[in-house]
Amino acid sequence: MASSDSEIAKEFRFFRVYKDGRVELFEPHCENIPPSDDPTTGVRSKDVVISSEPPVSARIFIPYEAQNPNKKKLPLLFYMHGGGFCRRSAFGPRYHNFCSVVSAQANAIVVSVEYGLFPDRPIPACYEDSWAALNWVASHAGGNGPEPWLNDHAHFGRVFIGGGSAGGNIAHTLAFRVGSIGLPCVKVVGVIMVHPFFGGTSPEEDELWLYMCPTNGGLQDPRLKPPAEDLARLGCERVLIFVAEKDFLKPVAMNYYEDLKKSGWKGTVELVETHGEGHSFYFDNLKCEKAVELINKFVSFITQL
Repeated sequence: MASSDSEIAKEFRFFRVYKDGRVELFEPHCENIPPSDDPTTGVRSKDVVISSEPPVSARIFIPYEAQNPNKKKLPLLFYMHGGGFCRRSAFGPRYHNFCSVVSAQANAIVVSVEYGLFPDRPIPACYEDSWAALNWVASHAGGNGPEPWLNDHAHFGRVFIGGGSAGGNIAHTLAFRVGSIGLPCVKVVGVIMVHPFFGGTSPEEDELWLYMCPTNGGLQDPRLKPPAEDLARLGCERVLIFVAEKDFLKPVAMNYYEDLKKSGWKGTVELVETHGEGHSFYFDNLKCEKAVELINKFVSFITQL
């Protein structure tokens, strides 16, 4: 008879749980790459520690030209990576390359957050870490924060919050908190969600999030299915939502879009659909035609005045 430590109690999309409580991720943690001066994009990056307990860090991207003292201050994108709340990293190649391209094309500073992941740090660590990091960014608005790139070059009247997949969900929660609590001396202009997660399209997918969040509010948890009163309080002027025709998360993203329009929120929301593609397709090749179209729209949302 198999011992309990080898018996599987539950299997989800990204991991299995054994009867002894051990969790095994199907996909190993990705190999990270170091920050760099990237001549292909003309963007410089560095890593910063935001908090040691709990551990929160970020990678910051800035165009070379921005550091010319005669240059105007740049918009700032605060970005959360995807990965189902249990995988990926801000320091992995897919998110490093994406943020570098966005920084170059939008002529913007990008702060890409490394937040806590399940199982080491279950939900709500991802939300709390990202909120702490956003407040850390805001602490530079007076020009006397710990990071010179933000003190000297960030325009805190033009801040954007963005994320893909799970990161899109986190972006919503941060925008709700900004609208409810405030973010002193910072204006969040817009929120960008790429293929965001707002609950699954099957009971198994909903159960996955609920399992990773031991302190959940059930299937109507406001982080999973935001109610109208939360949507009406988003602390930004504009929202851009990307969906993909073959993405299994398209229905819940569409529901979010429709619910936001009916919520009483006073901002403007735009939906962009990529036909013939699936979830997070653009990471496969940032230079393919449809990925370029997505990135161009992402960038234009930031550069729009």
